[in-house]
Amino acid sequence: MLVFGTRPEAIKMCPLVNELKARSDDFKTVVCVTGQHREMLNQVLHTFDVIPDYDLAIMKPRQTLFDVTCGVLLHIKAVIEREMPDAVLVHGDTTTSFAAALACFYLHVPIGHVEAGLRTHDIYSPWPEEFNRQAVDAISRWYFAPTSVSCENLLAEGKDPERIWVTGNTGIDALRTTVRGDFSHSQLDWARGSRLILITAHRRENFGEPMHRMFRAIRRVMEEHEDTKAIYPIHMNPQVREAAHSELDGFERLHIIDPLDVLAFHNFMAASYLILTDSGGIQEEAPSLGKPVLVMRDTTERPEGVAAGTLKLVGTEEEVIYREFSRLISDERVYAKMSHASNPYGDGHASERIASVLASED
Repeated sequence: MLVFGTRPEAIKMCPLVNELKARSDDFKTVVCVTGQHREMLNQVLHTFDVIPDYDLAIMKPRQTLFDVTCGVLLHIKAVIEREMPDAVLVHGDTTTSFAAALACFYLHVPIGHVEAGLRTHDIYSPWPEEFNRQAVDAISRWYFAPTSVSCENLLAEGKDPERIWVTGNTGIDALRTTVRGDFSHSQLDWARGSRLILITAHRRENFGEPMHRMFRAIRRVMEEHEDTKAIYPIHMNPQVREAAHSELDGFERLHIIDPLDVLAFHNFMAASYLILTDSGGIQEEAPSLGKPVLVMRDTTERPEGVAAGTLKLVGTEEEVIYREFSRLISDERVYAKMSHASNPYGDGHASERIASVLASED
């Protein structure tokens, strides 16, 4: 059984769902979505042609972490008891993953953690994701680490080396099917002829003044470089939308648009010049497309990209973001160095490796 509930999880789990379903002689594959995200989740499922066997439909307006955790725990119990799977696979660091893993632990069902071992070692950054991923790793049987750094983190915590496999990241698997040379979109037509800046921002720890600072810095740089245009597919969260509209409205070369489905978003990344984000998954996807990323966070659980030179941590202070964004947009040598750095996150065959490990288990 695979359990996931958010758009980022779905992007990384759907390739694995399809790989497991293709091996029907080895597996009976059951998909349970929690609906932690709703419309954004459905878009991904449609793109990868994945039809859930169970939908817990827990989402409610202005839901809190308490709502999500309790909703998953209370609704998934009956599903697990009905199916009694040999393994439940969860992904990464979401509250869905934490709550589903906890339910499995209570019911003595073995857990496989896809994207195991990522760490900032700061339990409050990112929040609550760092706690979630550490908690899932504390009770997992299979650790599917995307990189050797993730593997080393698990070993340092005393995890059994015979239960850890370095597989690459399943998010790179997704890009193999979504990025297309013939993709078209009206917003990309609008941006043609300019250097396209792609923006995402939605992290809880950045709500409030940090997010206002981020947006002010971006606008300042773009006002100084008339050959740039920006597209910001905005998150549904009302706090994000308030901050964005208050700082960015009225700037004609920056379009705030509704969230994109995964197919469109991956192709927007491929068409961009550079990306500013506080997201996690983009830090893995963009390097495989040769796109420099400025990470508007103080910490990252993906140090491989920083070490490789494809990512740069710029925090949330306005002057730091302004300085680093200006430098990247103005200095061709700096840009070339970041855009030609290597991709440390895999070759697009992680799902195959995970399936092969599970098929070999007794």
